[in-house]
Amino acid sequence: MQQADDAARDERGTVPGLHLAVRPADEGYRPAGAEEPETELPHDRHQAILEATKQVGSLLKRHGHSFAVAGSVAVYAHGGTANLQHDADFCVRREDADAVVSALSEAGLVVYEPPEDWLLKAKCLGQDIDLIFELAHEPVTSELLGRAEELSVDSVRMPVLAPTDLMRSLLASFSEHHCDFGAVLPIARTLREKVDWERIREDSHDAPMPAAFLYLLERLQVIAPPRGTR
Repeated sequence: MQQADDAARDERGTVPGLHLAVRPADEGYRPAGAEEPETELPHDRHQAILEATKQVGSLLKRHGHSFAVAGSVAVYAHGGTANLQHDADFCVRREDADAVVSALSEAGLVVYEPPEDWLLKAKCLGQDIDLIFELAHEPVTSELLGRAEELSVDSVRMPVLAPTDLMRSLLASFSEHHCDFGAVLPIARTLREKVDWERIREDSHDAPMPAAFLYLLERLQVIAPPRGTR
């Protein structure tokens, strides 16, 4: 099995299915001429992530790539007040990976391959950037990106996941190993008027973790019970 995995990469460490070389994370690779992130990093981590998001979003827009901001930055763009502390997520189609990686690499960003096969990672201004090919266990599609809303991310307008798709992705992340309702509850409160909760229920297929969270929202009167119930 290991030999098969090794054969899927050439000597430059390319991702299977990609024609552009992407460096493995443990090589510590930086392209020639790339600026050191420490010199660009704002003192405030929240603002640092926003600055990195704006840089990457502007690059993707300039090259005409289809994408949508996801994760905590998308929540922020929709009016959330969470303090950004981790990374910036971008949904892109897997078939666009070559072109997206090329655009970022030409701009001097480090792009590398993590162990997971459903995303690539990049570094911008010292911040982690996730280029996601699958959301809520399903491939990123043109339809998903087409539902994105053009919103301002700290003064730069770019496509952001629609509220229903964003909430669906958060609920799909729940499992027996990760079930932090407390982190998602304030997001649900912020987005409750913008989310199609009936569609969320249908898409969840009564899975136990999303069902428990939706029940909590009903009991807290954040959302109404399903139609036809009291």
